[in-house]
Amino acid sequence: MNTSLTDTLTDSGSSPAAGKTVLITGGTSGIGAATARLLLGRGHRVAVTGRDPGRLKAFLDEVGHADRVLGLVADASDWDATNTAVAGTVERFGSLDAAVANAGGASADHFGTGGADVMAGGDPQLWAPMVLANVLGPALLAKATLPHLERSRGRLVLVGSVAGIKNSPGNLYSATKWAVVGFAENLRLHATARGVGVTVVNPGLIDTAFWHGQVPPIAMSPDSVAEAIGFALGRPAGVDLNTVTIRPVGQPV
Repeated sequence: MNTSLTDTLTDSGSSPAAGKTVLITGGTSGIGAATARLLLGRGHRVAVTGRDPGRLKAFLDEVGHADRVLGLVADASDWDATNTAVAGTVERFGSLDAAVANAGGASADHFGTGGADVMAGGDPQLWAPMVLANVLGPALLAKATLPHLERSRGRLVLVGSVAGIKNSPGNLYSATKWAVVGFAENLRLHATARGVGVTVVNPGLIDTAFWHGQVPPIAMSPDSVAEAIGFALGRPAGVDLNTVTIRPVGQPV
C-alpha cells in the first residue's frame, strides 16, 4: 500500500476571493470527476486526490481551470496521505469549506457474482482494500478535515450507496456502505455541535467504471449525482441536509 502523498501535480496561479474550497477524494473519474467539473464550473476552488499519478495528471490536463484546481496523489485509506492532502489543500487555497469522501469501490469478485453472495464463492484476499477504502477512508477524511471545517462552518459529504440502505445476500460491498451510512449519522451527532454539516448521498445505479464494463441499462449519469452533491454543498448557513438518495427511474430496489 502506498503510505504517503507522493506528489502535487498543479501549483499555478492565485485563487479567487469568491467561491468555496472543496476537497474531493477519488476525484479523477466517475462521481468525483463529475463533481469537480461541476464545482469548477460554478467558480469554486477544487482539490482532487487519486492514487494513480498518470490518471490524475490526465484529468487535470483535461479539466482546465489551473488557477483553481489542485491535484494530489494520495491513498484515501492511508492516514498520513489523507492528512497531508488536507494540509496541502489548505496551504494552497488558504482554507477548507467542504470535503467529499468519494474514494472507494468494490472488489473484483463482487462483479463476478453480480454483486451478491461473495460469502459463497468470493476470494477473501480481494476484500481488504475495498473495506479500507470504503469504511476507513471516510473516517480518516473526517478526522483530517473537521478542524478546518469547524473554522469555516463547512460541510462533509460522504458518498454512500443505495446498497447501504437495502440489503442483498452475502454482499460485503453492501455492508461497507451500510457502515458509511451509519458513520454519517454518528459523525453528524458529533459535528453538528461544532457548526459542521454532514450529508450522506446514496446513489443508485450509475454509469461509471465501477461496473467494469457491466453497466446496467438503466444506470444514470455521474453528473446527476454531482448535482445532488452540489445541492448539498449549496445549502444556506444554518441548514443541515443529512441524507439524499438518488436513483434512476426504473430501479425498483
